[in-house]
Amino acid sequence: MRRDDFLPRLKTGEIFDMLIIGGGATGCGIALDAASRGLRVALVEKNDFSEGTSSRSTKLLHGGVRYLEMAVKHLDKSQYHLVRDALRERGILLRLAPHLSNTLPLVTPLYRWMEVPYILSGLKLYDVLAGSSGIGNSRLLGREKALKRFPMLHAEGLKAGVLYYDGQFNDARMAVCIALTAAQHGAVIANHVGVTGLVKENGKTAGAAVSDSISGESWDVRARTVINATGPFTDNLRLMDNPASRPMLEVSSGIHILLHRRFAPPDTGLLIPKTEDGRVLFVLPWEGHALVGTTDEPARIEEHPCPSGEEIAYLLRHICRYFDLQVVESDIKAIWSGLRPLIKDPKASDTAKLTRDHCIEHSASGLITIAGGKWTTYRKMAKDVVDQAVRRFPLKTRSKCRTDRIFITGGAGYDPQGDGALAREFDLNPQVAMHLNRSYGDRAVEVAKIAASGYGDLLAVDHPYLEAEVLYAIRHECAEHAIDVLARRTVLAQVDRAAAQEASGRVIDLMARESGWDEERIDKEKELVEQRLAAL
Repeated sequence: MRRDDFLPRLKTGEIFDMLIIGGGATGCGIALDAASRGLRVALVEKNDFSEGTSSRSTKLLHGGVRYLEMAVKHLDKSQYHLVRDALRERGILLRLAPHLSNTLPLVTPLYRWMEVPYILSGLKLYDVLAGSSGIGNSRLLGREKALKRFPMLHAEGLKAGVLYYDGQFNDARMAVCIALTAAQHGAVIANHVGVTGLVKENGKTAGAAVSDSISGESWDVRARTVINATGPFTDNLRLMDNPASRPMLEVSSGIHILLHRRFAPPDTGLLIPKTEDGRVLFVLPWEGHALVGTTDEPARIEEHPCPSGEEIAYLLRHICRYFDLQVVESDIKAIWSGLRPLIKDPKASDTAKLTRDHCIEHSASGLITIAGGKWTTYRKMAKDVVDQAVRRFPLKTRSKCRTDRIFITGGAGYDPQGDGALAREFDLNPQVAMHLNRSYGDRAVEVAKIAASGYGDLLAVDHPYLEAEVLYAIRHECAEHAIDVLARRTVLAQVDRAAAQEASGRVIDLMARESGWDEERIDKEKELVEQRLAAL
């Protein structure tokens, strides 16, 4: 499944039922929902699938413990419903993408006895809201058990801990696989194709003018319905539709650093519910490393945001406060920042008080905008948008929404123990076999076959990513640039920037041979890798 397989159909002048602008989690989810109902769907993304916010999350599938606290404190129904819906969606995604997601226990350390009833009762309510979608029961841990679960915790003054459960996932691959699943249901998907203008007929939106950043070619894509699913860049497209539009978004950033695995146990995360300025801090095991992150830092809208030195110092300071380990900047292996698109509220004094719920807007020209929301609720957001589009235009479908029953690519035949068979059949290192099984699910054998044909070498020392994955990414996952492979088909750039830099030469060489790149293209790829890694 190559990008070039889809471009010809985009250029035929066909009138699609729906054109989706934006290839993050929400846009890809809308494409899957609409295509699986039988609609003729096109999706275009200016950069790569999930290149923005959708690959820069905290990697948690969660209801939002903080949002539940706000719902209870302020009797806020919107926050309550957001948590309830997110917990249900968490369960659905864990079921439909078992290769890319997993249940993760988290510990909240308590240093004052008066915190125990408040935190424990809140997390018990979290369990209740999950209902039949629950994935574990919260419980109080004594001091010794809390330290056993998370030995790096600062032990002095620790009274107890509360253990609760949430989901964790590989966000970059998840979004890519949702796009691929949409394509399997008939959607036409194209990354690196940006919108330069909207096509209007009699004052109504009838498609978009697009430009291919790789070939430089431009053309129009026509559709009965156009969906704005551009995340933090929502207002840009709304202004393109109507220059008088008032902004509907406020953005905050989530800042993250990756550390060596010694900074977190392999099977338990840590939640600090309130730091010195009221923010939540996570410390999580992820891809064999320790991920440290927080959210709600005011930010400006930009395509490839990068945390400031002050933000990194903030994380390091709080790690040292809660850990019996000293962490310094040289311990950091990778850094990234992701923008959170929040619905604007003039009454909110800071971004932490803005809702993560979503909003659907219909403009006078017929452009439908989906804004706000969060990764965990992408499927419900997609359902709500398609439901409204079908009713409003109307569009003829074969069925109602059924994405709660459609496995994400690689998930249908996934065997949690499949790495053993892979290792035996293809003589793979156990860590490599586990990585392939978890990243590709029931498609892992196809990657292993490519590896067995002479591409079984590692891309980087001490990391399980193979040369074969580069070729698979080109042939089956619409990868067009080396950074697409380094940062999103694999996540090497997100776990070890130096290793990604070292591997980039081999990745470019493999892609050049596979795709017939000339020297000019190779030089451009090297430059692009440098630019993108600098923002990670």
